[in-house]
Amino acid sequence: MGPVSIHVVNSEDVAWFRDNLGSARGAAAALGRRVGLDEQRCAEVALAVSEATSNLVKHATDGALVLRVLRTREQAGIEFVAVDRGPGMADTDAAVRDGCSTVGTLGIGLGAIARLADGFDIHSVVGRGTVVAGRFWSNGRASRPDSPPPAEPDAEPATAAVGLTRAMSGEDVCGDAWAARVDPGVAAHPVAAVPASPASTRLDWSALAGFGSRDTTARVLSTDTAVGAEPALMVMLADGLGHGPMAANAADAASRAFREGRARHPQDAIQEVHTALRGSRGAAVAVARVEPVAGRVLFCGVGNITAVLLGADTQTSLMSYPGIVGHRMRGLRSFTHPLPPGGALVLHSDGLTDRWRPEMFPGLLSQPPVVVAGHLLAQAGVRQDDAGVVVVKGAW
Repeated sequence: MGPVSIHVVNSEDVAWFRDNLGSARGAAAALGRRVGLDEQRCAEVALAVSEATSNLVKHATDGALVLRVLRTREQAGIEFVAVDRGPGMADTDAAVRDGCSTVGTLGIGLGAIARLADGFDIHSVVGRGTVVAGRFWSNGRASRPDSPPPAEPDAEPATAAVGLTRAMSGEDVCGDAWAARVDPGVAAHPVAAVPASPASTRLDWSALAGFGSRDTTARVLSTDTAVGAEPALMVMLADGLGHGPMAANAADAASRAFREGRARHPQDAIQEVHTALRGSRGAAVAVARVEPVAGRVLFCGVGNITAVLLGADTQTSLMSYPGIVGHRMRGLRSFTHPLPPGGALVLHSDGLTDRWRPEMFPGLLSQPPVVVAGHLLAQAGVRQDDAGVVVVKGAW
Protein backbone atom coordinates (compact mmCIF):
# COMPACT_ATOMS: atom_id res chain seq x y z
CA MET A 1 0.00 0.00 0.00
CA GLY A 2 1.23 3.49 -0.87
CA PRO A 3 1.06 6.61 1.28
CA VAL A 4 -2.07 6.87 3.40
CA SER A 5 -3.68 10.14 4.44
CA ILE A 6 -5.13 10.04 7.95
CA HIS A 7 -7.08 13.00 9.23
CA VAL A 8 -9.20 13.67 12.30
CA VAL A 9 -12.19 16.00 12.43
CA ASN A 10 -13.26 16.66 16.01
CA SER A 11 -17.01 16.87 16.44
CA GLU A 12 -19.53 17.81 19.09
CA ASP A 13 -23.16 16.75 18.83
CA VAL A 14 -24.81 20.00 19.90
CA ALA A 15 -28.52 19.23 19.68
CA TRP A 16 -30.91 16.55 18.45
CA PHE A 17 -34.29 17.53 17.01
CA ARG A 18 -37.13 15.01 16.84
CA ASP A 19 -40.43 16.39 18.13
CA ASN A 20 -39.33 19.98 17.52
CA LEU A 21 -37.93 19.72 14.01
CA GLY A 22 -39.23 23.17 13.12
CA SER A 23 -36.77 24.82 15.51
CA ALA A 24 -33.74 23.27 13.80
CA ARG A 25 -33.60 26.02 11.15
CA GLY A 26 -33.01 28.86 13.61
CA ALA A 27 -30.64 26.75 15.68
CA ALA A 28 -28.57 25.97 12.58
CA ALA A 29 -28.19 29.65 11.71
CA ALA A 30 -27.20 30.50 15.29
CA LEU A 31 -24.69 27.67 15.35
CA GLY A 32 -23.22 28.86 12.06
CA ARG A 33 -22.60 32.30 13.53
CA ARG A 34 -20.98 30.70 16.56
CA VAL A 35 -18.38 28.90 14.44
CA GLY A 36 -17.63 31.91 12.24
CA LEU A 37 -19.80 31.51 9.13
CA ASP A 38 -20.85 34.77 7.49
CA GLU A 39 -24.51 35.79 7.33
CA GLN A 40 -25.02 34.58 3.77
CA ARG A 41 -23.57 31.19 4.63
CA CYS A 42 -25.67 30.98 7.79
CA ALA A 43 -28.78 31.64 5.69
CA GLU A 44 -27.77 28.85 3.31
CA VAL A 45 -27.22 26.47 6.22
CA ALA A 46 -30.64 27.35 7.60
CA LEU A 47 -32.24 26.78 4.18
CA ALA A 48 -30.61 23.37 3.80
CA VAL A 49 -31.61 22.28 7.30
CA SER A 50 -35.16 23.50 6.72
CA GLU A 51 -35.45 21.38 3.58
CA ALA A 52 -34.03 18.34 5.37
CA THR A 53 -36.43 18.67 8.31
CA SER A 54 -39.38 19.26 5.97
CA ASN A 55 -38.60 15.99 4.25
CA LEU A 56 -38.55 14.23 7.62
CA VAL A 57 -41.91 15.70 8.64
CA LYS A 58 -43.61 15.01 5.29
CA HIS A 59 -42.27 11.58 4.46
CA ALA A 60 -40.24 9.88 7.18
CA THR A 61 -41.01 7.52 10.02
CA ASP A 62 -39.29 8.30 13.32
CA GLY A 63 -37.18 11.05 11.75
CA ALA A 64 -34.58 13.04 13.66
CA LEU A 65 -31.82 15.53 12.89
CA VAL A 66 -28.65 16.38 14.79
CA LEU A 67 -26.61 19.58 14.49
CA ARG A 68 -22.89 19.16 15.07
CA VAL A 69 -19.86 21.41 15.39
CA LEU A 70 -16.83 20.23 13.41
CA ARG A 71 -13.30 21.42 14.10
CA THR A 72 -9.89 20.84 12.60
CA ARG A 73 -6.65 22.67 13.27
CA GLU A 74 -7.39 25.00 10.35
CA GLN A 75 -11.10 25.73 10.54
CA ALA A 76 -14.51 25.07 12.03
CA GLY A 77 -17.82 24.14 10.51
CA ILE A 78 -21.21 22.67 11.20
CA GLU A 79 -22.86 19.50 10.00
CA PHE A 80 -26.42 18.28 10.03
CA VAL A 81 -27.23 14.58 9.92
CA ALA A 82 -30.84 13.61 9.23
CA VAL A 83 -31.88 10.02 9.89
CA ASP A 84 -35.14 8.10 9.76
CA ARG A 85 -36.52 4.56 9.80
CA GLY A 86 -38.38 4.55 6.53
CA PRO A 87 -39.90 4.31 4.08
CA GLY A 88 -36.67 4.95 2.18
CA MET A 89 -36.04 5.96 -1.43
CA ALA A 90 -35.50 3.59 -4.34
CA ASP A 91 -33.52 6.14 -6.39
CA THR A 92 -31.48 8.70 -4.47
CA ASP A 93 -29.84 9.91 -7.70
CA ALA A 94 -33.25 11.01 -8.96
CA ALA A 95 -34.08 12.61 -5.61
CA VAL A 96 -30.91 14.71 -5.75
CA ARG A 97 -31.41 15.68 -9.38
CA ASP A 98 -32.27 19.35 -9.94
CA GLY A 99 -35.98 20.01 -10.26
CA CYS A 100 -36.98 17.19 -7.96
CA SER A 101 -38.41 18.74 -4.77
CA THR A 102 -40.70 17.56 -2.04
CA VAL A 103 -44.31 18.71 -2.17
CA GLY A 104 -44.96 21.21 0.60
CA THR A 105 -41.30 22.05 1.28
CA LEU A 106 -39.42 25.20 0.34
CA GLY A 107 -38.95 23.66 -3.08
CA ILE A 108 -35.17 23.77 -3.29
CA GLY A 109 -34.85 19.98 -3.24
CA LEU A 110 -32.01 17.71 -2.17
CA GLY A 111 -30.01 18.72 -5.23
CA ALA A 112 -29.81 22.30 -4.04
CA ILE A 113 -28.77 21.12 -0.57
CA ALA A 114 -25.96 19.18 -2.22
CA ARG A 115 -24.83 22.31 -4.07
CA LEU A 116 -25.04 24.55 -1.02
CA ALA A 117 -23.07 22.22 1.22
CA ASP A 118 -19.29 21.86 1.14
CA GLY A 119 -19.80 18.13 1.71
CA PHE A 120 -22.97 16.10 1.10
CA ASP A 121 -23.87 12.44 1.63
CA ILE A 122 -27.10 10.54 1.09
CA HIS A 123 -27.94 6.85 1.29
CA SER A 124 -31.32 5.16 1.47
CA VAL A 125 -32.61 1.61 1.80
CA VAL A 126 -36.24 0.95 0.94
CA GLY A 127 -38.02 -0.35 4.02
CA ARG A 128 -35.19 0.71 6.34
CA GLY A 129 -34.58 4.43 6.08
CA THR A 130 -32.44 7.28 4.83
CA VAL A 131 -29.39 9.19 6.03
CA VAL A 132 -28.68 12.69 4.69
CA ALA A 133 -25.65 14.67 5.86
CA GLY A 134 -24.44 18.13 4.89
CA ARG A 135 -21.28 19.94 5.99
CA PHE A 136 -20.58 23.68 5.87
CA TRP A 137 -17.03 24.92 6.52
CA SER A 138 -15.91 28.40 7.51
CA ASN A 139 -13.25 28.40 4.77
CA GLY A 140 -15.47 26.86 2.14
CA ARG A 141 -15.21 23.92 -0.20
CA ALA A 142 -11.61 24.51 -1.30
CA SER A 143 -10.13 23.39 2.00
CA ARG A 144 -12.79 21.09 3.37
CA PRO A 145 -11.20 18.20 5.31
CA ASP A 146 -13.77 15.65 4.15
CA SER A 147 -12.18 15.94 0.69
CA PRO A 148 -8.42 16.25 1.24
CA PRO A 149 -6.42 17.93 -1.53
CA PRO A 150 -4.62 15.64 -3.97
CA ALA A 151 -1.21 14.41 -2.85
CA GLU A 152 1.19 12.13 -4.66
CA PRO A 153 -0.32 10.22 -7.59
CA ASP A 154 -0.15 6.93 -5.67
CA ALA A 155 -1.62 8.34 -2.43
CA GLU A 156 -4.63 6.52 -0.99
CA PRO A 157 -7.86 8.24 0.11
CA ALA A 158 -8.05 9.38 3.70
CA THR A 159 -8.77 7.08 6.60
CA ALA A 160 -11.54 8.66 8.63
CA ALA A 161 -13.47 8.13 11.87
CA VAL A 162 -16.92 9.51 12.59
CA GLY A 163 -18.90 9.20 15.81
CA LEU A 164 -22.50 10.03 16.68
CA THR A 165 -23.88 10.30 20.21
CA ARG A 166 -27.44 10.80 21.45
CA ALA A 167 -28.75 11.30 24.98
CA MET A 168 -31.50 9.05 26.28
CA SER A 169 -35.05 10.38 26.25
CA GLY A 170 -35.60 12.93 29.00
CA GLU A 171 -31.92 13.84 29.40
CA ASP A 172 -30.19 16.97 28.12
CA VAL A 173 -26.67 15.50 28.14
CA CYS A 174 -25.21 12.26 26.82
CA GLY A 175 -23.07 9.90 28.89
CA ASP A 176 -21.34 8.51 25.80
CA ALA A 177 -18.34 10.23 24.20
CA TRP A 178 -15.79 9.39 21.54
CA ALA A 179 -12.45 10.75 20.42
CA ALA A 180 -9.83 10.16 17.76
CA ARG A 181 -6.23 11.18 17.26
CA VAL A 182 -3.45 10.43 14.81
CA ASP A 183 -0.25 8.64 15.80
CA PRO A 184 2.17 10.16 13.27
CA GLY A 185 4.30 7.04 13.32
CA VAL A 186 7.52 6.64 15.26
CA ALA A 187 9.63 3.60 16.08
CA ALA A 188 9.91 4.37 19.78
CA HIS A 189 8.20 2.36 22.48
CA PRO A 190 5.11 3.81 24.17
CA VAL A 191 5.96 6.59 26.60
CA ALA A 192 4.78 6.81 30.18
CA ALA A 193 1.22 7.83 30.93
CA VAL A 194 0.55 11.54 31.21
CA PRO A 195 -0.96 13.04 34.37
CA ALA A 196 -4.71 13.21 34.73
CA SER A 197 -6.32 16.01 32.73
CA PRO A 198 -8.07 18.93 34.41
CA ALA A 199 -11.75 18.50 35.21
CA SER A 200 -14.21 19.08 32.39
CA THR A 201 -15.69 22.54 32.03
CA ARG A 202 -18.57 21.59 29.74
CA LEU A 203 -21.76 22.71 31.49
CA ASP A 204 -19.74 22.94 34.72
CA TRP A 205 -20.09 19.20 35.25
CA SER A 206 -16.80 19.24 37.14
CA ALA A 207 -18.67 20.86 40.03
CA LEU A 208 -20.89 17.82 40.42
CA ALA A 209 -19.95 15.28 43.07
CA GLY A 210 -18.49 12.02 41.83
CA PHE A 211 -18.47 8.60 43.44
CA GLY A 212 -15.31 7.63 45.27
CA SER A 213 -13.35 4.77 43.77
CA ARG A 214 -11.08 2.16 45.20
CA ASP A 215 -7.41 2.28 44.33
CA THR A 216 -7.35 -0.64 41.94
CA THR A 217 -4.76 0.36 39.38
CA ALA A 218 -4.73 -2.04 36.45
CA ARG A 219 -1.63 -4.10 35.79
CA VAL A 220 -0.83 -3.55 32.11
CA LEU A 221 0.73 -6.59 30.52
CA SER A 222 3.37 -6.20 27.87
CA THR A 223 2.21 -7.25 24.44
CA ASP A 224 4.10 -9.26 21.89
CA THR A 225 2.67 -7.08 19.12
CA ALA A 226 4.82 -4.02 18.48
CA VAL A 227 3.02 -1.01 17.11
CA GLY A 228 3.90 -0.10 13.55
CA ALA A 229 6.20 2.74 12.54
CA GLU A 230 3.72 4.06 9.96
CA PRO A 231 0.96 6.56 10.80
CA ALA A 232 -2.03 5.07 12.60
CA LEU A 233 -5.47 6.21 13.70
CA MET A 234 -6.35 5.85 17.39
CA VAL A 235 -10.06 5.89 18.29
CA MET A 236 -11.89 5.60 21.61
CA LEU A 237 -15.50 5.22 22.73
CA ALA A 238 -16.50 5.72 26.37
CA ASP A 239 -19.85 5.00 28.04
CA GLY A 240 -20.10 6.70 31.43
CA LEU A 241 -21.74 4.56 34.09
CA GLY A 242 -25.47 5.27 34.22
CA HIS A 243 -26.81 8.40 32.56
CA GLY A 244 -27.21 12.12 33.17
CA PRO A 245 -24.58 14.76 34.04
CA MET A 246 -22.38 12.49 36.15
CA ALA A 247 -22.12 9.91 33.37
CA ALA A 248 -21.39 12.72 30.90
CA ASN A 249 -18.71 14.05 33.24
CA ALA A 250 -16.95 10.68 33.22
CA ALA A 251 -17.25 10.28 29.45
CA ASP A 252 -15.93 13.82 28.90
CA ALA A 253 -12.93 13.14 31.12
CA ALA A 254 -12.22 9.92 29.22
CA SER A 255 -12.39 11.70 25.86
CA ARG A 256 -10.11 14.50 26.99
CA ALA A 257 -7.54 12.16 28.56
CA PHE A 258 -7.45 10.10 25.37
CA ARG A 259 -6.98 13.11 23.09
CA GLU A 260 -4.21 14.52 25.28
CA GLY A 261 -2.54 11.16 25.91
CA ARG A 262 0.63 9.86 24.32
CA ALA A 263 0.08 6.10 24.56
CA ARG A 264 0.45 4.18 21.31
CA HIS A 265 -0.84 0.80 22.51
CA PRO A 266 -4.60 0.59 23.16
CA GLN A 267 -4.15 -0.96 26.60
CA ASP A 268 -1.79 1.84 27.60
CA ALA A 269 -4.30 4.41 26.38
CA ILE A 270 -6.96 2.81 28.58
CA GLN A 271 -4.55 3.03 31.51
CA GLU A 272 -4.22 6.77 30.90
CA VAL A 273 -8.00 7.08 30.86
CA HIS A 274 -8.24 4.92 34.00
CA THR A 275 -5.98 7.36 35.84
CA ALA A 276 -8.02 10.35 34.68
CA LEU A 277 -11.33 8.77 35.77
CA ARG A 278 -10.39 8.08 39.39
CA GLY A 279 -12.95 9.78 41.58
CA SER A 280 -15.54 9.83 38.80
CA ARG A 281 -18.44 7.50 38.20
CA GLY A 282 -16.25 5.46 35.83
CA ALA A 283 -16.93 4.21 32.34
CA ALA A 284 -16.78 1.37 29.87
CA VAL A 285 -14.01 2.21 27.41
CA ALA A 286 -12.75 0.69 24.16
CA VAL A 287 -9.67 1.81 22.24
CA ALA A 288 -8.59 0.71 18.77
CA ARG A 289 -5.41 1.43 16.86
CA VAL A 290 -5.98 1.18 13.11
CA GLU A 291 -2.82 0.65 11.05
CA PRO A 292 -3.80 0.89 7.36
CA VAL A 293 -0.32 0.17 5.99
CA ALA A 294 0.05 -2.99 8.10
CA GLY A 295 -3.57 -3.94 7.39
CA ARG A 296 -4.45 -4.60 11.01
CA VAL A 297 -6.20 -3.21 14.07
CA LEU A 298 -5.01 -3.48 17.68
CA PHE A 299 -7.91 -3.46 20.14
CA CYS A 300 -8.46 -3.35 23.88
CA GLY A 301 -11.76 -2.81 25.67
CA VAL A 302 -13.08 -2.78 29.23
CA GLY A 303 -16.79 -3.07 29.93
CA ASN A 304 -19.82 -3.27 27.71
CA ILE A 305 -18.62 -1.70 24.46
CA THR A 306 -19.39 -3.67 21.30
CA ALA A 307 -16.61 -3.75 18.71
CA VAL A 308 -17.08 -5.33 15.29
CA LEU A 309 -14.88 -5.59 12.21
CA LEU A 310 -17.04 -5.67 9.09
CA GLY A 311 -15.87 -7.15 5.81
CA ALA A 312 -17.64 -7.82 2.56
CA ASP A 313 -18.70 -11.26 3.78
CA THR A 314 -17.42 -11.30 7.36
CA GLN A 315 -18.35 -9.92 10.76
CA THR A 316 -15.81 -10.37 13.57
CA SER A 317 -16.58 -9.42 17.17
CA LEU A 318 -13.67 -8.12 19.26
CA MET A 319 -13.41 -9.16 22.90
CA SER A 320 -13.48 -6.75 25.84
CA TYR A 321 -12.46 -7.36 29.46
CA PRO A 322 -14.94 -7.04 32.33
CA GLY A 323 -14.53 -4.06 34.64
CA ILE A 324 -15.09 -0.32 35.05
CA VAL A 325 -12.39 2.08 33.91
CA GLY A 326 -11.62 4.44 36.79
CA HIS A 327 -12.66 1.88 39.41
CA ARG A 328 -11.58 -1.69 38.84
CA MET A 329 -9.77 -3.36 35.97
CA ARG A 330 -7.87 -6.58 35.54
CA GLY A 331 -4.59 -6.92 33.67
CA LEU A 332 -4.97 -5.80 30.07
CA ARG A 333 -3.44 -6.48 26.72
CA SER A 334 -4.30 -5.58 23.18
CA PHE A 335 -5.38 -8.11 20.59
CA THR A 336 -4.49 -7.88 16.91
CA HIS A 337 -6.94 -8.52 14.08
CA PRO A 338 -6.55 -8.19 10.30
CA LEU A 339 -8.40 -5.37 8.62
CA PRO A 340 -10.81 -6.84 6.07
CA PRO A 341 -10.23 -5.29 2.62
CA GLY A 342 -12.76 -2.55 2.03
CA GLY A 343 -14.21 -3.10 5.49
CA ALA A 344 -14.95 -0.98 8.53
CA LEU A 345 -14.51 -0.96 12.29
CA VAL A 346 -17.63 -0.24 14.35
CA LEU A 347 -17.66 0.57 18.07
CA HIS A 348 -20.93 1.17 19.90
CA SER A 349 -22.26 1.39 23.43
CA ASP A 350 -25.12 -0.65 24.86
CA GLY A 351 -27.41 2.19 23.82
CA LEU A 352 -27.50 0.30 20.52
CA THR A 353 -28.75 -3.26 20.35
CA ASP A 354 -26.63 -6.01 18.81
CA ARG A 355 -29.41 -7.13 16.48
CA TRP A 356 -28.25 -5.13 13.46
CA ARG A 357 -26.50 -6.82 10.56
CA PRO A 358 -24.68 -5.16 7.62
CA GLU A 359 -26.82 -7.06 5.13
CA MET A 360 -29.79 -5.03 6.40
CA PHE A 361 -28.30 -2.09 4.49
CA PRO A 362 -27.22 -3.08 0.96
CA GLY A 363 -24.14 -1.17 -0.12
CA LEU A 364 -23.40 0.00 3.42
CA LEU A 365 -19.65 -0.59 3.25
CA SER A 366 -19.37 1.61 0.17
CA GLN A 367 -20.72 4.57 2.15
CA PRO A 368 -18.74 7.15 4.18
CA PRO A 369 -18.50 6.67 7.96
CA VAL A 370 -21.16 9.27 8.80
CA VAL A 371 -23.73 7.38 6.73
CA VAL A 372 -22.86 4.06 8.36
CA ALA A 373 -23.05 5.61 11.83
CA GLY A 374 -26.35 7.30 11.01
CA HIS A 375 -28.00 4.11 9.81
CA LEU A 376 -26.84 2.12 12.83
CA LEU A 377 -27.98 4.75 15.33
CA ALA A 378 -31.37 5.13 13.65
CA GLN A 379 -32.01 1.40 13.34
CA ALA A 380 -30.39 -0.03 16.48
CA GLY A 381 -30.41 2.88 18.95
CA VAL A 382 -32.71 2.66 21.97
CA ARG A 383 -34.44 5.60 23.64
CA GLN A 384 -34.00 4.27 27.20
CA ASP A 385 -30.22 4.73 27.26
CA ASP A 386 -27.50 7.02 25.98
CA ALA A 387 -26.27 5.86 22.59
CA GLY A 388 -22.89 6.23 20.94
CA VAL A 389 -21.42 4.74 17.76
CA VAL A 390 -18.06 5.23 16.05
CA VAL A 391 -17.27 4.06 12.51
CA VAL A 392 -13.76 3.90 11.03
CA LYS A 393 -13.36 3.41 7.29
CA GLY A 394 -10.46 3.97 4.96
CA ALA A 395 -8.18 2.57 2.30
CA TRP A 396 -7.07 -0.89 3.35
